[in-house]
Amino acid sequence: MTSIAVTSSRDLGLVSALLAQAFADDPVVRWMNPDPARDKQIFHTLLRWAHGEAASIDLAVRDGVPVGTAVWDRPGHKLSTVQQVGSMVGFVRVLRGRVARGAALEREFAKVRPREPHWYLGQVGATIKGAGVGSALLSTGIDRVDGPAYLESSNEANVPLYERYGFAVTGEITLPMDGPTVWPMFRRG
Repeated sequence: MTSIAVTSSRDLGLVSALLAQAFADDPVVRWMNPDPARDKQIFHTLLRWAHGEAASIDLAVRDGVPVGTAVWDRPGHKLSTVQQVGSMVGFVRVLRGRVARGAALEREFAKVRPREPHWYLGQVGATIKGAGVGSALLSTGIDRVDGPAYLESSNEANVPLYERYGFAVTGEITLPMDGPTVWPMFRRG
């Protein structure tokens, strides 16, 4: 049985490592960064600067071992000026010559992001597949969410899982620079 415990931002190293492992074969991650050795650093930068202290981070634990995580931003989440600068500096440092891809991704996502207040599921990842970890994380998050929620699925194979939790595909985003397709999904509260 997979149990879920809520962790705080003090666990960014662990959460970054879990996300790096879970997203090792993710099309968007590989498009932005072909070097998997930098994935943990990229996720750490994302967690620290783009999500920040206000993020709600769930940690899935099975038999005492962390096996997955989900990162949610609350409705109205905005980056402070310090976070914006830290994010830019951090992503230039970790993405190096591919920082234009990160900027393009953010521009494309911003075009379709819902305007109404919503929870944002930034990342959900499991280090073991097919064991119910993703479902446990989604169930815990959805139980907590008190309104609409939004995500971008970077893997079409995951769309049916999100649909089981009430998310619906709202379109397709084809990232520039020979990038992969991403499926924005929205869930009414």
